[in-house]
Amino acid sequence: MLPLLGAAPSSPAQSSAQALQSAFSSAAAEYGVPRSVLLGVSYLQSRWDTHAGAPSVTGGYGPMHLTDARTALAGAAHHSEGAEDARGDQARAALVPEERIPDAEDLPARLRTLPRAAELTGLSPQRLRSDPAANVAGGAALLAAAQRELGEPVSADPADWYGAVALFSGAEDRATAAAYANDVYGVMRTGGERFTDAGQRVVLAAQPELTADTGTLAGAGLRAAAAGETECPASVSCEWIPAPYEEFGEGDYGNHDLGNRPESQSIEYIVVHDTEGAWEGVLDLVQDPTYVSWNYSLRSTDGHIAQHLKAKDVGWHAGNWYVNAKSIGLEHEGFLANPDAWYTEAMYRSSARLVKYLARAYGIPLDRQHILGHDTVPGPTTATIRGMHTDPGPYWDWRHYFELLGRPFEATAGKKGGVVTIRPDYAEHQPQYTGCTTAGQPCPAHGSSAVRLHSGPGPSYPLIKDVGLGTTPSTGVNDLSSRVSTGQQYAVAGRDGDWTAIWYLGQKAWFHNPAKQPTAVNATGLVVTAKDGLESVPVYGRAYPEASAYPAGVPAQPVSPLPYRLPQGQKYVVGDKVPGQYYYAVTFDTASHRVVTGKDLYYEIQYGHRVAFVRAADVTVVPAAG
Repeated sequence: MLPLLGAAPSSPAQSSAQALQSAFSSAAAEYGVPRSVLLGVSYLQSRWDTHAGAPSVTGGYGPMHLTDARTALAGAAHHSEGAEDARGDQARAALVPEERIPDAEDLPARLRTLPRAAELTGLSPQRLRSDPAANVAGGAALLAAAQRELGEPVSADPADWYGAVALFSGAEDRATAAAYANDVYGVMRTGGERFTDAGQRVVLAAQPELTADTGTLAGAGLRAAAAGETECPASVSCEWIPAPYEEFGEGDYGNHDLGNRPESQSIEYIVVHDTEGAWEGVLDLVQDPTYVSWNYSLRSTDGHIAQHLKAKDVGWHAGNWYVNAKSIGLEHEGFLANPDAWYTEAMYRSSARLVKYLARAYGIPLDRQHILGHDTVPGPTTATIRGMHTDPGPYWDWRHYFELLGRPFEATAGKKGGVVTIRPDYAEHQPQYTGCTTAGQPCPAHGSSAVRLHSGPGPSYPLIKDVGLGTTPSTGVNDLSSRVSTGQQYAVAGRDGDWTAIWYLGQKAWFHNPAKQPTAVNATGLVVTAKDGLESVPVYGRAYPEASAYPAGVPAQPVSPLPYRLPQGQKYVVGDKVPGQYYYAVTFDTASHRVVTGKDLYYEIQYGHRVAFVRAADVTVVPAAG
């Protein structure tokens, strides 16, 4: 059974805590949809949460995620935002393309299910958005209508509703619709119980012997997915929509580089992005030869995946050429600065399956040193630090994501372990952010994966300052100066009552960590510290080879330290030990491409919010508590 999650409602609201469960029963009876089908669909859409009537990233409302995407259309740029050079290679001119936001016309049917539910039920769109019971009724009406469209009887047997469930996804191809229905039936077999974000207790009894009549999807008339040899697990829906590799003349080309990974160089990272745009527009951009590129896009409504680049090739997505050359980029349909624009369970699950598949294929550890957010990728040089992007931001649920990856963040030591893993309760932990819609104005209260850092053990102490940014730290939703994120690990620097100190950006940084509602759990592991006799050592944003490693014809790239130091006595958690490496690929003709590997070795460390690198020759590796 799915785990019991969320906080139980307090008295005297016990009876009202059953209201949503009753709404599922009532809607099932009214429209002839088996209650387990209705509950299973709703879980995959929203985990039965209501989100206080706020829309998802694609304008989906309520526990059934009824969509009215006119309320959630993007109007902001993403990869052309700010000054980040998506390619991040100093050997070439900066690439900050002009982003063209597409017109939001001719919305597909999957983004207009709420108006359709209003027609079927006679309920107003406003009520379908704001009233959870009405929303459930709207979902039931849509399922019943889909069953009729397929020519199937309104049956009491959940097995007979496979086709209708598949159509409910709004998918336009058979593979995506079937993958969605398979997930729903998986939820029904497993069962589940949780307290929702509104304190509602919802229970779905397990039906382990349930089978589905998959033949009911045959008459739906859905298209086949785009042909192509995708690199995806069989458990997801995935189609091939390639990014173009085109030459423009005068040495210019786009929108990625051909490679031969992992034979030529290892793939070490998976980078999680959000799109800051709607699905159709994002696909237009990645197919533009003058734009940038990434390996996969994931759709919020149903978790459908489009692959654009083979894993062997290098996308221009993370703003750091070293990371680009050694990573796979995943763009998720979503918006960083709109906390109430929530991600669907379908997308989280599909993304987790893809990441597990890629991690197995390329030997990538499932931890926050290797599964990076774009916001944890370091600026490669001092000049690039301020322009680096900050997605997926504080509202991406890293704790739930790693539970789906099968690597939950758990305590692995007592207080003497010497390390903490950041792990707030996502729903209950709601730090105040500003600037989601208007600079300086508070964002809506919302659960968060991020924990704020102060210069002393109390909220009255100033926020930690990031010397690389050179700005006054703030509570802005994009300000990473004084923030750690779920799953990241740091060496403990002290404790004072309910406050814990860690080493962070060369400073002692404090966060609130009360025993009754902890924001971190204890762990152990290896850390680096400056070698004896060194007052401090430099910190780098990339692990490049020494100059003598470059062959003739390949210009040596500077080994540029960032404006940070690792002082003597401080400790930072270790990721990998890696050789200095640079992928020279500045021409359309791949004959001149080279992977340069040096003798200098580096350690990846969790230095601040972003990871960083230190030369192995400068540091000593010790057990955290040793």
